[in-house]
Amino acid sequence: MDAGGKAAAKNKATFVDMDPPQHMQQRGMVEPFFSREHIDSMRPHIQSTVDSLLDAMIKAGGEKPVDLVEKFSLLVPSYIIYGILGVPFNDLEYLTQCNAIRSNGSATATEAAGANKELLDYIGNLVDQRREKPEDDLISKLVVEQLIPGHIEKSDAVQMAFLLLVAGNATMVNMINLGVVTLLQHPEQLKDLKGDPSLAKAFVEELCRFHTASALATRRVAKVDIVLGSTKIKAGEGIIASNQSGNRDEEVFPNPDTFDMHRKRGSEQALGYGYGSHRCVAEWLARAELEIVFGTLFQKVPTLRLAMPMSEIKYSKPSQNVGITELHVVF
Repeated sequence: MDAGGKAAAKNKATFVDMDPPQHMQQRGMVEPFFSREHIDSMRPHIQSTVDSLLDAMIKAGGEKPVDLVEKFSLLVPSYIIYGILGVPFNDLEYLTQCNAIRSNGSATATEAAGANKELLDYIGNLVDQRREKPEDDLISKLVVEQLIPGHIEKSDAVQMAFLLLVAGNATMVNMINLGVVTLLQHPEQLKDLKGDPSLAKAFVEELCRFHTASALATRRVAKVDIVLGSTKIKAGEGIIASNQSGNRDEEVFPNPDTFDMHRKRGSEQALGYGYGSHRCVAEWLARAELEIVFGTLFQKVPTLRLAMPMSEIKYSKPSQNVGITELHVVF
C-alpha cells in the first residue's frame, strides 16, 4: 500500500474489511444511496456537474497545456460524492486538495497521514453538525437511523463516510485519464464515439475490462484449506485475487489484449468492480459518471489531444492502482 493506504489502515475497520454478518450490516446502511434506481435519478445532476466543469475548462482556454487531472478528472468524482455525503459546496476545494494528497503515490507518509487526519476530523465535525441539524444526505441518514438509536458509534459513522469519500475517488480519476488516453490510442473508435455518444456505455464496459484500476485491491486470507485449479491454498495463507488477470482471460474474452468497444458481449462479466458480496457498493455511480464523462467530453472538446508524446505519460507504479497521475492536454 502507498502512504495514504497505510495511514488509513490504522483507522477503525469499515465494511470492506469485514466478514459476514458485520459486512452486510454496515454495507446495508449505505447501499440505498447507491442503488441503480437512485443513481439513475442522479444522472441529470452528474451531467450538469460534468457540463459546468468542462465549460469552465473551455472558457479558461486550451491553447497552452492544461492538466486534465487538476481541471476535470479529479473534480468530477469528488464533487459528486461530496454532494451525496452532504459536504457544503464551499468546502469542496479544500477537501479535494486533502484527498489528492492522501491518494497521490508521491506523497510522503507524513503528508498522507496529515491529509488523512484532516479528512477524518472534518467528517467528525460534519457528523456532529448533522446530529444537531439533519439534512437530506448520507451522513444525516447514518446519524438519524444508526447513530442516534445506538446501532453504531460515532467512529463507525465517520469511518463509513471516510471510506465512501476516498475509496472510489482515486480509481475514478484514474479511469477517466486512462479512458482519454485509450481513445486517443484508438482514433477509429474515438471517431465512432464522437459520431454516436450513446456508445459511451459500451466504451465504459470495455474500459473497465481492459484497465482494472483497483488492480491489487482483492487481498484475502483463506479461512479454510481450499483447492483452486491445481493449487492448494492453506488456511491462514494470504493471496491476491488478480482481477486484471481475469479480465484478460482468453477463454472468456477472445483477443483479450485488444481494446474493442464494439466487442460482442454475452452473459460474461468483467471483474472491474470485483465479484460476490464485496462487489463495489458504488458500481452504478461509477458507471454513470464514466458514461456521462465519455458521452460528453469529446462532444464539448472534440479537438482534445495530448500535449506530450504517449511515451512521456506518467503512469503509477506497478505495485499501486493502475492510473495516470497527471495528463497534460491541449484543445
